[in-house]
Amino acid sequence: MDKLASTTKDIVAENISKLKQLLPLAFSENKIDFDTLKQLLGDYIENNNERYSFNWHGKNKACRIAQTPSTGTLRPCKDESVNWDNSKNLFIEGDNLEVLKLLQKSYHKKVKMIYIDPPYNTGKDFVYKDNFKDNIKNYKEMTGQTDGDGRNLSSNPETSGRYHTDWLNMMYPRLLLARSLLRDDGVIFISIDDNEVANLRKICDEIFGEENFIAQLIWDKNHSAQAGIFKVYHEYILVYAKAVDQVSVPNSSDNEEFEAGAMKKESKRHPMQKFKFPKGTRFSAKNGTELTGTWGGSEKVILHEGRMICKDGKLKENVILEAAFTQVNQMQEYFYRDRDSLVDSRGQKVSEFYFNSTGKLKIVKERGVFTPPTVGKWGTQSDASNKLAEIFKAPAAPLETPKSISMLEDFVQWFTESDSLIIDFFGGSCTTSHAVININHKKDENRNFIMVQLPEACDEKSEACKAGYKNIAEIGKECIRRAANKIQTENPDYQGDLGFKVFKLDSTNIKPWDLEFNINEQDLFDIIDNIKPERSTEDILYEILLKYGLDLTLEIKEHNILGTKLFNIGFGALIICLEKNISLELIEEIVKLKAEYQPETMRVVFQDSCFTDCVMKTNAVQILQQAGITDVKSL
Repeated sequence: MDKLASTTKDIVAENISKLKQLLPLAFSENKIDFDTLKQLLGDYIENNNERYSFNWHGKNKACRIAQTPSTGTLRPCKDESVNWDNSKNLFIEGDNLEVLKLLQKSYHKKVKMIYIDPPYNTGKDFVYKDNFKDNIKNYKEMTGQTDGDGRNLSSNPETSGRYHTDWLNMMYPRLLLARSLLRDDGVIFISIDDNEVANLRKICDEIFGEENFIAQLIWDKNHSAQAGIFKVYHEYILVYAKAVDQVSVPNSSDNEEFEAGAMKKESKRHPMQKFKFPKGTRFSAKNGTELTGTWGGSEKVILHEGRMICKDGKLKENVILEAAFTQVNQMQEYFYRDRDSLVDSRGQKVSEFYFNSTGKLKIVKERGVFTPPTVGKWGTQSDASNKLAEIFKAPAAPLETPKSISMLEDFVQWFTESDSLIIDFFGGSCTTSHAVININHKKDENRNFIMVQLPEACDEKSEACKAGYKNIAEIGKECIRRAANKIQTENPDYQGDLGFKVFKLDSTNIKPWDLEFNINEQDLFDIIDNIKPERSTEDILYEILLKYGLDLTLEIKEHNILGTKLFNIGFGALIICLEKNISLELIEEIVKLKAEYQPETMRVVFQDSCFTDCVMKTNAVQILQQAGITDVKSL
């Protein structure tokens, strides 16, 4: 029986495994042979040191931090949750670097959209001071969980010699981890201002690839702030794809009909072509209107056969016209084949081709997609702050510079579908989750969110502190509760998911093997019972889910068999037993559960102290293996 892994997903080991599958000849005695690797890559190897690159002090360490597995866990907190038993939404309180590591197995390539609003590095923003050796200990010290006062959160003044460096070292590992959570058709939105937009573009080009850059949006805030010579009216939002060729064009917020021209000025791209239009085609002109010869100005139309005459709003007879038509294939389908199933190249339904009063051909479609402008007017910063203050029924917003809800609603609408997962790991006031539940309500859909926020202490002089909120994480949770309550109050019959499960970052529930060579009697007892005494059964359950890479919102069914609790996750996919002194009869009952649920594979986890001795453990494993249950592990 193997031990359950004590750390999170090993990204380096996974990358090496993928490389070995792709280029097995590059490995010798399980090590990479770089000379062979260079030969296999041929001309794609760059040996010139004067190549284009973006470097700064600490970049290699930042990369290593992202690749170092976490030894932490996420502990459930039902008391602060809403509708724990049924909600598929998550709020995670903790350092987002460690949380992103912990989510790697469970949510790898499952996230459709990420939005983040990181520190802008204005000189007053908090910059995370990551600890390469033990970031869980670092996190607890930073948030005051292991000493009386906690450490002062670090600002990053421009006078610092590491002004840009500290910010880059904070962002780089988080974006590396974020990318691996995105689906192949996923997108990420990052809010930023002039201070770091250039550097952010460079690291995003490196992490996501220049070819996956989609846009640099501008939020026109219609309100200026003095910044040297110019007044600044804007912020930026960088948009990158995981793989741009997999990303669909933005979804429209409705299916309204719109029309466009179906002809152009003659050019090499749009040559003149003849087409026969049948009688009965709509001609939106006065009854009896007749066009002859040539018309249309620069978008020239030539009449070749028939009479272009209007009768009761339609063509009286067949006509053959010549023009620089732009939609000939769709015209052929519409007039002479199956018009009911006709869609354009972007998947929008074609409703009609018709002539306007001047004899120009128009196409009518149902708007299924939207081409957004790169400049968005989502209100002012004051508008966003006032809306947040309104949610809290307070004279002022509890946090500075919240983002526009309508902006986030647009992002969610454009690039996600009903079952999409959206994550924001700089959660703040949780505008992203507010936007998700709003869109779900408006469209009767079922997106889910994961919010991550550090419990950064509120300034003692802030409105938030005056209102009784100790840290930003508390504000975020309360904002979700209030936004959800508003929807439920105004729509009492609404059945959508307005809840969320709260988890908090902490060190592992399992005592590490970190004893000195001289082991005393108490140490031996501690090894036998290797679960930390202050941890609950549910704490352990969710750590196991993380280790196995299972969704934290899966239903956990409890069985009481022969006086022993068994936990059934995913309809028999995982069975967990954390009791002591179990019997072989219970092992046989686990085999019966496999026959009842018939999962494709069943995994079983025990606590080591379940077994009275090694013989008992061996017999239990053999019974399970004979039933086809080969994945058996212990804590």
